Amino acid sequence: MITLAEVCEKALRLPCSPVLLPRIIEVIAREDVSVDELEKVIRLDPVLASSTLRLANSAYFSSASNRVERLEEAIQRLGLREIYRLAALSLAGRWMSAQGDGYRWEASDFCRMALVTAVAAEYLAEQMNLVDPRVAYTAGLIHEIGKLAVAYSCGEHFAAIREHQSSSGCIWLAAEKAVLGFNYAEAGSELLRRWNFPATLVAVATHNPPTSSAPADVMPLLVHVHAAKYLATSIGAGVAEDGFLFELNAPLLMEWGFTTTILESALPEVLNRASRLLQENLSHGTVRL
Repeated sequence: MITLAEVCEKALRLPCSPVLLPRIIEVIAREDVSVDELEKVIRLDPVLASSTLRLANSAYFSSASNRVERLEEAIQRLGLREIYRLAALSLAGRWMSAQGDGYRWEASDFCRMALVTAVAAEYLAEQMNLVDPRVAYTAGLIHEIGKLAVAYSCGEHFAAIREHQSSSGCIWLAAEKAVLGFNYAEAGSELLRRWNFPATLVAVATHNPPTSSAPADVMPLLVHVHAAKYLATSIGAGVAEDGFLFELNAPLLMEWGFTTTILESALPEVLNRASRLLQENLSHGTVRL
């Protein structure tokens, strides 16, 4: 039987791992960050640098007569919020394109579900004013990244996981734990730790689903992502076979103000934002980032 350490080692050898994202998070989080500092970090990833220029010259941010050619100008035009979102999408999204057996995914399903969760977490953060929407977006994007590692390394064990889940009626995470000795939440937590992600983002992967015993300092972010996962699952974009077999901590969500009314009213806006982001690939097809 493969071990958690072996799963992480195999995943870390995959190309395009988002190792630069924690550094960008650290730089942008500083109030005194300069354009020059941010430019130096972005230049370390040629794909991200070209994406930054392309977005700055898109119809949304410029006109045909107002194009920029320098990365410094592109950063100034976009602003920190758009740079943060773009970096998270570019760096994490490429790793999400890795192929792996398991979960009965169709093309880009994991990426699709992660993006909708990120959009939902960002929107809820804007409405509740308890956490930074940028951090909520990134947390929603990467909080189940351990699924990719498990799918990539443990494909031959999924039949046993399905059998255990079906016969016992447990949630999917418990079935993985019973068969493998670990689950995707633990794999994701360890991967983010090895990639040097901030402790708050590691905690989101670790405490999935969140309980009242989770650390108080990260609880606001945990409940935002948990509520976002519920919204993304309700929309259904990219939901895999484990999708509805998770434990929703409704009492905890209610305790933090995520009432049924608030979540239901959020659905149309989250769907609208996700549709703008994914366009014709919201429900099927290959997502290209």
